[in-house]
Formats: sequence, structure tokens, C-alpha cells
Amino acid sequence: MITTRRAVVDDAEAIFVLLMANGGEQGGALYGDWSISVVTGWIKSGALIVVATQGSRLIGVLFTSEKAQASAPPVLAMLKAWPGRDDAYIYGPVCVDRHARGTGVLEALYAEVVTRLPGREAILFINGLNGRSLRAHVKLGFKDVSSFRLEGQEYLVLSSIS
Repeated sequence: MITTRRAVVDDAEAIFVLLMANGGEQGGALYGDWSISVVTGWIKSGALIVVATQGSRLIGVLFTSEKAQASAPPVLAMLKAWPGRDDAYIYGPVCVDRHARGTGVLEALYAEVVTRLPGREAILFINGLNGRSLRAHVKLGFKDVSSFRLEGQEYLVLSSIS
């Protein structure tokens, strides 16, 4: 059974392990520093971070942040391409353990966020080469609304409300 809840500081190490185990070399695409201290800082700042667990095992995480907090170059480029509604939030990164993909973890994480941020637009970017993530998010109801290029890569911008 998949359980979702808001992340707490005690989850930081498990979140870090999940992100590293499912990063670029395993088909994922994380941008930036996701060390334990950075994850802990996000949690302590009050950002909405949702985790999915199965028993005692952490199998997924979904970060969100407010647009005003944006500082990473791809997030700033995304917001320039599609600023979204005034109360829109940044969705991502999201990471699901590779052994749990296709079992409803992404859907459960997103449902938890929608429950906590009802009626608000979620905005995310996906590397244009990441077809698996694109298909998964289209299945959740996200729409391709714009795109941008950064460091020679094409990124798609998706919105929960278009």
C-alpha cells in the first residue's frame, strides 16, 4: 500500500538516497545540488515536499516551491516562457524509485499535493528527450504550454491548467 504525507526533517537522508539512486545515470534528470543539507533546508523552510512510502521504505518524493523562490536557471527560464497564474507554484523535481514506477506512486504524490494546494496551477519543465516523464505527466492531465532552450537542451513547459 502506498502512503503519502508531508516530508519531515527525518526524511532528508532517505530523500537524498532516493534522488541519487535514481539520478542521471539511472535515467533521471536532476538539476542542481540535492545534498542532504539542501533537502533539509527545503523541508525546514516550509516548502511543501511530499513523500510516498510503502511500509517503512521511501519510494517517491515530489518537491514544490513558490514562484517567488525561483533561482535555478532552468526554473527562471521556465517562468519566462510560461509565468502561469499569479498563484501558480513550481512542481518538481519529482522522483519515483525505479522499482516502484508504474505502480501509482506519481499519481499518489500529485494527488497529495493537489489536496494541499487546491485550485492552484502547477508548472513544471521536462527535458525534451525525457519521453517517459512527459507521458507520465500528460497522463496526470498536464498540458504542454511552452518550451525553452538552456545550455543547448530543449525543455518543455507543462501546466496543470492551460
